Amino acid sequence: MFVTRFAPSPTGRLHRGHAFSALTAWRAARETGGRFLLRIEDIDPTRCRPAFDAGILEDLDWLGVDWEEPVRRQSLHLDDYAAVVGDLRGRDLLYRCFRTRKEILDAIGDAPHGTAEAVRPGPHPAEEEARLLAEGRPFAWRLSLDRARDTLGGEVWDRLGFVEAGAGPAGETGLIRARPETAGDVVLARKDAGTAYHLAVTHDDALQGVTDVIRGEDLFEATHIQVLIQALMGWPTPVYRHHRLLTGPDGRRYAKRDGSVTLAQLRAEGVTPESLRAGLGF
Repeated sequence: MFVTRFAPSPTGRLHRGHAFSALTAWRAARETGGRFLLRIEDIDPTRCRPAFDAGILEDLDWLGVDWEEPVRRQSLHLDDYAAVVGDLRGRDLLYRCFRTRKEILDAIGDAPHGTAEAVRPGPHPAEEEARLLAEGRPFAWRLSLDRARDTLGGEVWDRLGFVEAGAGPAGETGLIRARPETAGDVVLARKDAGTAYHLAVTHDDALQGVTDVIRGEDLFEATHIQVLIQALMGWPTPVYRHHRLLTGPDGRRYAKRDGSVTLAQLRAEGVTPESLRAGLGF
């Protein structure tokens, strides 16, 4: 059965761009007689707020979008993600990285091989790692691409790919060869949050039986590393359908950080869900 999901983070109220994405996935499920899931991706304790969580439900209900219960909230399942981190650590696929974001960015600026190669710092020397641990320095767990390739074998690595039923930013569609190297050695867990986006989203898609991931084209590049995680964990790779991003009158895409007009504000101004849906093409 066709299963898709809408998976917002409760770091702000929903705007037109969110509405377009939710309606796109919801309509696809209805047209195929499939299932539509709502997942709250609230793994960032510093930015996620219960009020925004409640606002997501309110806004979707106002739009006329319905979903299956229960809603999965990632913050309630951190042990699930910790188990995956433990599995990957046990297979020597992760390493501790104590470098700060600034140190990583500085390294990129000095690197001769470009950004993708630069964000592969590799493990610290054993003595340095022991010293940093003893000092109580915070660290992240990074996925080693070199070890991942060795684990899968070159033949499997070269066959990694996914089906794009929509289109990427450059019109990429059809069978796409995955290029995990473009992401470098990504962070899969942090001391503060316990897990990172790539790990949590792939785990939950597999757990919830998601067959089709429908999301904005800004996440197209993330698919490359997510396909690798799926292969390492033996999880199925869904069909991906990336859609265009809505832009405002200024030509910029709607975004929380830019203070885009929210659905709650539109509702307060008297906009009806029917008129908003019509304006979005639904």
